[in-house]
Amino acid sequence: MTDAEREVIRLHRVIEAWLTGAADRADFAPFAGALAPDFTLVGPDGVAMARKEVVAWVEGSHGSAPDLRITIRDVRVVAGSGDLVVATYEEWHGTAPGGPAPPPDAQGRRATVVFRRGAGLDWLHLHETWLAAPPPAVTG
Repeated sequence: MTDAEREVIRLHRVIEAWLTGAADRADFAPFAGALAPDFTLVGPDGVAMARKEVVAWVEGSHGSAPDLRITIRDVRVVAGSGDLVVATYEEWHGTAPGGPAPPPDAQGRRATVVFRRGAGLDWLHLHETWLAAPPPAVTG
């Protein structure tokens, strides 16, 4: 597992715990601290937000999705140079337990993230695009 894959999974576990309300309100630092000061997000609807807006939006959403389960799939590093790493992944939101296959009611997005290496990997930019439907579960 790459550092990028570990970080994508780690932050989405933090987000899931925050949005479900499983995380204590005093424990917001693992999310906010992962974002570089100049972090930007382009959401799947095309709206661009600066770090300040993203942090306020997520912080205000504590406990807003108590049944949320986030599944991360297919994390791939696609480029790296100097202190930058670019990775892509699929993120699926549903209400069934997370696992290797998203639940049938899942909403998905494909994401491209730019990390800046520091003490760890800081999230510098994230761009998300809606996916039409969850891929079928792998059987066998």
